[in-house]
Amino acid sequence: MSSSARSALNPTSRAAHLEQMAATSPSNPLDILIVGGGVNGAGAAFDAATRGLSVGIVEMNDWASGTSSRSSKLMHGGLRYLQMLDFTLVAEALRERDLLISKTAPHLVKPISFMFPMKNVFERGFIGSGIALYDAMQIGHREVPIHKHVFSKGLAKDFAGLDPEKNSGAIEFYDSRMDDARFVAMLVRSAVNLGAAAANYTKVTRYLKDGGRVVGAAITDLETGNEYEVHAREVILAGGVWTGEEQDRAGADSGLQVLASKGIHITVPREAIEAKDNTGIITQTEKSVLFIIPWDEYWLIGTTDTPWKEDVSVPTATSSDIDYVLEKANDVLRRPLTREDVIGVYAGLRPLLQPVKKSDGASTKVSREHTVMEVEPGLSAIAGGKYTTYRVMAEDVVDFALRRTPEAPTTKTRDIPVIGGAGYEEMRVRATALAGKYQIDEVRLERLLFRYGSLLEDIFDLMDENPELATPLKDAPRYLRAEIVYAARSEGVLHLADALMRRTRLDYETRDRGVSAAREVAGILAEELGWDEARREAEIEAYSTFIAARLEAEHTTSDADAAALLENVREIPAR
Repeated sequence: MSSSARSALNPTSRAAHLEQMAATSPSNPLDILIVGGGVNGAGAAFDAATRGLSVGIVEMNDWASGTSSRSSKLMHGGLRYLQMLDFTLVAEALRERDLLISKTAPHLVKPISFMFPMKNVFERGFIGSGIALYDAMQIGHREVPIHKHVFSKGLAKDFAGLDPEKNSGAIEFYDSRMDDARFVAMLVRSAVNLGAAAANYTKVTRYLKDGGRVVGAAITDLETGNEYEVHAREVILAGGVWTGEEQDRAGADSGLQVLASKGIHITVPREAIEAKDNTGIITQTEKSVLFIIPWDEYWLIGTTDTPWKEDVSVPTATSSDIDYVLEKANDVLRRPLTREDVIGVYAGLRPLLQPVKKSDGASTKVSREHTVMEVEPGLSAIAGGKYTTYRVMAEDVVDFALRRTPEAPTTKTRDIPVIGGAGYEEMRVRATALAGKYQIDEVRLERLLFRYGSLLEDIFDLMDENPELATPLKDAPRYLRAEIVYAARSEGVLHLADALMRRTRLDYETRDRGVSAAREVAGILAEELGWDEARREAEIEAYSTFIAARLEAEHTTSDADAAALLENVREIPAR
């Protein structure tokens, strides 16, 4: 069986994975059960699977449906951490970024240049020295070009969208970008390819204990209502902003304290800001960092950093948030952006880890950005961190969970690529030769390679099987019908919202947030997933209602009012 078939996520494989987990027992447990399907959980599942361990992972919603699909979509060293003198963290992140570009995820992580605007000579000297250090820390593993100084004439040529009255030039340096939700889905598939069992829309209802030690979890399949007990030698909690809730469920007397900070992003058309290809802007604001990132046919602009005190299930952008991002972007741009320029908006919650004291005998491993802690015997939790160092965090938490295991196997994630990475360069050559056959232009080909890597062969196979699948979606021509079929057959889609918000990104790539494409996409999914007319209509209605509530929330001025509009609205039908 090919890795593509072995790793496929669909209703049939999901049922088999649930049966696999349900077949465990106290005498025949999984080595590791992971709770949480964001980047930390998916990364830990892949890490553990590379060690040859038996692994299960469950997620109560869709893969990456929380923070992990709502980031700035960058794999970067973290230039701002140099100001904090956190050289170790930056060096680690840069090593991991370059490993992703060169070896482990070359299809999913792509270099991108950034202009850091300069207002005066003093800024150029101060910021330039920091960026020079940033570059120096990449010696020995550099996968991106070195920085260069850009002056007024060069800036007018390379980034005409920057205001020459406000910026005397810039420093151009490099980092990388990725599609966050797709990255997580690929990690889950990578783990499944190596034998892991994975189930989304599966909730932990209680933790199993034996003599005070956590030995597994009782889970409920939210699609069917079926309940199972899953036994495991070790349980890893990767709950993000839900960490506290899960620790309470486990009856933990102590644990990690995680606060939620909201960050929002907007998208605007590419023609709204004039610049050379694959070049963005990064600069500082008084509250956060401003990114203006080129992304396909639009710009992605963010972010904010404000405390979120409402329900963590409904992070929502307010009118004030959107105006703030526009204001900060306009501080550096030649042509001011307005609300009419905004195509889409999304909001996510960054889990801010509070300081952990090594007290009361608790076993804890603390780093600058993430912490691993045994919150109950047999239950290890990880929180904090950043996307770029997901692999290091995964290695840390699995090592921690296995710390009492004699001769525990070590990770192989430095050497085994994320699925779609092996054979990627060969696929680039083949895809270029085949593009004419499927009437795929260069822009679409690059988009498909970025989304699938060597798995693009599967998309070609679908189009060979049914040439109609080579047709773009009528109201979302960025995507082919084949991609929706593939999402249902291989990428774990169970609901319309999964396809519109995370396998594609139509909820912020189109002005109506994917609503006009919903019927066509639902029709394709209905055929693949066996929905009847009532189910198809329920999926369309749920998504449309959710988007309407989100759009209304974007006209409020407070988090409380915005959250209230979404409090009783879900993106999927009520069960």
